[in-house]
Amino acid sequence: MIPHPLQKVLVSACLLGQRVRYDGTDARKSWPDLGALERWQTEGRVVALCPELARGFSVPRPPAEIVGGTAAEVLDGEAEVAELGGNLVTASFIRGAQQALSLVQGLGVRGAVLKEGSPSCGVLRIYDGEFSGQTQGGRGVTAELLQRHGVQGFSEAQVADAEAWLTRLEG
Repeated sequence: MIPHPLQKVLVSACLLGQRVRYDGTDARKSWPDLGALERWQTEGRVVALCPELARGFSVPRPPAEIVGGTAAEVLDGEAEVAELGGNLVTASFIRGAQQALSLVQGLGVRGAVLKEGSPSCGVLRIYDGEFSGQTQGGRGVTAELLQRHGVQGFSEAQVADAEAWLTRLEG
């Protein structure tokens, strides 16, 4: 039996300790099992990306949320992404998602561990679009586009699930 090749995993850059979040911080502390992350990095699995920085957003930057719908509706032109204060940044979020998709397709990446709550990367939950600090079920724009193209998304709270998924893929 021929073993399957080592699968790479797209990981939100902020989860890797890069200070790329809107407020200039990172989110490494939210990674539940640093041993898994270190193992993936040693194995050469990790592909880091911040879709927002990939499309030219600065650090720091105003917080942004999906307003008037879902990430699917953003991609379909029926909802927007707005910064606090009302500046629409929808096109940049879509271009960042497209850049992430191009990267994973080019490298054959089939899974991603993404930052929960982010309007780009949220897998299970995003902020409510009211800038209230409350979250609701839903995906970010990048997570939605990747899902549409068959990339399995996991939040940082689902690393054990991601590891089990990788084990199944690699047989």
